Amino acid sequence: MDGKIPNLALMRLAGHYHKLKHDVEWWLGPLFDYDQVFASKIFKFTPDYLPEYVVRGGTGFAWDSRLDDDITPGHSGGWFMYPEYTNHIGFSERGCRLNCSFCVVPEKEGKPKFESSIDDLLTNPRGEDRLVLLDDDFLGHPNVIDVFNELIDRQLRVNFIQGLNIRLITEEQASLLAQVKFRSNSFKNKSVSFAWDRPKDGGIVKRGFDRCIEAGLKPYQMQFYVLVGYDSTPEEDMDRVETLRSLGADPYVMVYDHTNRYQRRFQRWVNHRAIFNSVKWKDYSRA
Repeated sequence: MDGKIPNLALMRLAGHYHKLKHDVEWWLGPLFDYDQVFASKIFKFTPDYLPEYVVRGGTGFAWDSRLDDDITPGHSGGWFMYPEYTNHIGFSERGCRLNCSFCVVPEKEGKPKFESSIDDLLTNPRGEDRLVLLDDDFLGHPNVIDVFNELIDRQLRVNFIQGLNIRLITEEQASLLAQVKFRSNSFKNKSVSFAWDRPKDGGIVKRGFDRCIEAGLKPYQMQFYVLVGYDSTPEEDMDRVETLRSLGADPYVMVYDHTNRYQRRFQRWVNHRAIFNSVKWKDYSRA
């Protein structure tokens, strides 16, 4: 129902029922007759106009929703649902060391724990050397140094799509990150994402930034998710964005309340690079 990448839960369901010789396809609507319809969404704000008989799951419906234990493990059997997708994808770890009140991960997943080996994630027949890691807190992986070295040894191009926790990055981790072929979401650019969610974390974010620079990363290779509208003022939002701009890094605004006009306008201003680099906020906000 939302998201721009394959939904692992739906892939797992598709693979399970395909293995049982059922016909599995994308839902064509309520006018068509199906034995069972499944829907998954990530975000609560995604509209739900589905008929009552649809089985709903995913964090957008309930943070504790889970597939039944008898559903075949792994999502590799569901790749036929995404014939145009050309990356490997999955979690090497789940859980997070932090307990941010705006985030569901700590309650849903708990502390970081091993989920899958890198080898087990390379299942897409069209994936080649591209891997999208969905990890909640990759740097908190119990075996993060070993995983870093495996990514380097395999020469995989890696997209850390959830972002890395720059507040807790160590010098060793920064050094290894600099050796990874990290890529943007599109895999077109050499870019890695971090986050600066809370204004009060400026000091430790800057410390992590400096560690990455000393390890060999370039400021323009570093994108920062900036959460606005949660425990921050517009002035604090602007300060984070302008601080990142002054460092040569790319801010990318994430809004907490999608119904808030200021948050959505500020997001559009920052995330539209041509406008952000040529129009001042006071002029854009008046337009």
